[in-house]
Parts: sequence; structure tokens; C-alpha cells
Amino acid sequence: MTKNNILVRRYIIVGERRLSNYWWAIVIFLGSCGFLATGLWSYLGFSNLLTQSQSSLKEITTNYLEEPNLMIGAAIITPSLTALPFFPQGLLMSFYGSLGFLLSIYWSLLIFWNVGGGFNEFNKKDGFVRIFRWGYPGKNRKIDLSYSLKDIEAIRVELKQGIDSQRTIYLRLKGKREIPLTGIGQPLTLKEIEKQASELANFLQVSLEA
Repeated sequence: MTKNNILVRRYIIVGERRLSNYWWAIVIFLGSCGFLATGLWSYLGFSNLLTQSQSSLKEITTNYLEEPNLMIGAAIITPSLTALPFFPQGLLMSFYGSLGFLLSIYWSLLIFWNVGGGFNEFNKKDGFVRIFRWGYPGKNRKIDLSYSLKDIEAIRVELKQGIDSQRTIYLRLKGKREIPLTGIGQPLTLKEIEKQASELANFLQVSLEA
């Protein structure tokens, strides 16, 4: 996403507030609650209580039935309920549920803090480039870098193919220092990378390297 005019160009970096992260945080939270509830019910013996109540219901029904065929029918009509022992099944369910719950909380905090989000601003009017990112709470919560446009030598594109493919745009400064411009975990298509890199190189009037 960009906000542009003739002399200023700004690229918005989404960070952790992506739709996919909202989706997975909710799914993991709901799944972990289900695992925790199952483990808790197993520990408190709710399954055994239901089984005992069902057995009593069968006995009462059998007393009112005189024919064997009807007793068989009653047994079929009344479903069997197997108790879930706390060890090891209930304990494992509680363990996995706790891990999932902590993971969903951590993911939700990343979204709330918007780690990795920010913007890249290229200002030809005042002659500087500004790179801003949100980090983790603490000393480095705000990462705000500023460089003179005169220090920019080139725009470089790095493409890594494979299972973990990466497409990154770098800002190369004097002294061979390179600053990544694309967001972490924000995959862009090859066409988008080429378009953005070409626009930046033309805007800054520097060379484009691959």
C-alpha cells in the first residue's frame, strides 16, 4: 500500500495485523479451549458421572420391560458413553490445550503491538528517506531510521526460490550497507516486487540491481 505525491512517496508495511494472523489466532484459541475443557471434565470425573447416570437409566427401563426383545431394543436406543480417564488422555489434552492457549495469547499480543508494522517514506522535498517500524514493548518499541537521499546508491532485489522462498527489496547505502524495505512475513508476488523496485529506482533516480 502506498501514499504518493510528486515529491513524497510512502509505502505502508502491514506487520502482524494481517487477516491470516487474526484467523489463526482465533482458530488456535477456540481449539485450545476445547482441549482444556475436555481435560478438565476428565479430571473432575464428569464423564464417569454421566456413565453412572446412564447405567441407572438402563436399570429403570429394564424393570418396566418384560420381553427380552424389548430389553435389547432399549439397550440399543440408549447409547453407551465411554469415560475418558484423566491419565494419560485427559492429561495430554490439558497439556496441548495449555500450549495452544499460550500460543494464541502470544499471537494476539503480536497483533495488538503490530510488530513489524510501519512505513518507508522517501521524501525528495526535504531530501531524506525514513524507515519506521514497530517492535516489541521496551527499549526498541519504535525503530525510526533516517538517511539522506544523497547516501543512496542503488535499489537491490533479492530472490530466493525454494520451499521457503523470499523476495526482498534492499536499500543500498554508501559503505555497502543494505536496509531491507519489505516487511517480514509479508510475501509479495514477483510482479509486485519488480514493480515496487522499479518505481523506487525511478523515483530516487538510482540504479536497480538484482
